[in-house]
Amino acid sequence: MQGVTYEDVLRADRERGRDIRHTPLTRSPFFSEKTGSDVYLKEEFRQKTGSFKIRGAYHRIMSMGADERRAGVVAASAGNHAQGVAYAASSEGIRATIVMPTSASPAKVAATAGYGADVVLHGASYDEAWERARELAAEGGATVIHAFDDEKVIAAQGVIGLEILRDLPDVEEIYVPVGGGGLAAGVLVAVKETHPGVRVTGVQSTAFPSMVESVRRGERVSVGGGRTIADGISVKRPGEMTLGIVSRLADEVVAVDDTALIRAMFYMMERAKTVVEPAGVAGLAHLLAARPARGKKAVAVLAGGNVDMYLLGQIVDKGLAATGRLLKVSVVLHDRPGMFRDIVNVITAANANIVEVIHDRLSSGISAGSAGVTMSLETQGPQNTEDLLARLRALDLQISVLS
Repeated sequence: MQGVTYEDVLRADRERGRDIRHTPLTRSPFFSEKTGSDVYLKEEFRQKTGSFKIRGAYHRIMSMGADERRAGVVAASAGNHAQGVAYAASSEGIRATIVMPTSASPAKVAATAGYGADVVLHGASYDEAWERARELAAEGGATVIHAFDDEKVIAAQGVIGLEILRDLPDVEEIYVPVGGGGLAAGVLVAVKETHPGVRVTGVQSTAFPSMVESVRRGERVSVGGGRTIADGISVKRPGEMTLGIVSRLADEVVAVDDTALIRAMFYMMERAKTVVEPAGVAGLAHLLAARPARGKKAVAVLAGGNVDMYLLGQIVDKGLAATGRLLKVSVVLHDRPGMFRDIVNVITAANANIVEVIHDRLSSGISAGSAGVTMSLETQGPQNTEDLLARLRALDLQISVLS
């Protein structure tokens, strides 16, 4: 392996596929105020297929010779790389087989198949899907397109760094999601060559902190396997090339938990009117949670926007809870007319909204002559929540806060 150079990134920029977009870099007054920084959002979710991954997939496929094209391509991915390879291969008339973990989002599986690829579901993680992809490639002579540990893939992802520097020459800090490290490695090569003073931070999920631990230990290690909503960065072992670049050039690699990801997604939906997937919002989540760039001009790369629709409803509820605007309480009251009306009057006076009510007389923990009521209440924020709880407790009822 020769490694990825700045010239490789420039070449990838010149040879970008016809469908690769120079995505917007948008200043966010809301996130700037929230973090104490001057925050800009690099909107890679606006690429075709909804993710930055199409950049690397397209550049790798465009570089293939005639014999390689006839044999087809194979890739492994939890979703975004899969869609990028499927779309790029279809555009070039090349057969693509994509191995996806059985845990992959049904929406991403359907989208990958919709772009014309043959989808094989195998293994519980990306790493297991990758091993199967290698086997299939060896059997059929197809070219394997790695999701991150490939020189041309890394170089094409690095074009994102070039675009940031062109659109915001005085950028001071860049925050990039990290799974296997292809995006971070490419951005680092692009940025550090001409702007070494720009601070670049990679952000992983706490459930899969493989790059964090590999950088810390100075060697590639397999780490992770916990439950997380960030399937796009759920990689147990970083790439060999990517680790080398990240270890040498990154200023820091950190991890965020699902609560931070949910909060960032929720704010993106509520304030920016935009859906960004959990893995894609990792950099912004760190900016919000740790506020490391106070007073700095910072860019958060929003890497993708492919979200399972069933997850969105949960994100809204959990986002309300994470921002102190959803209160779930259980109340035991005397089962007689008018008791629940008093509770409703208190909720109304506090300007809260009843989202859900569950009435229970039959559970073994509810004594005869009593009724249990579980309520989900939308409030205006943490202070409003505390005021509402104080008013409810003043009714001298048995109240338990569930969340």
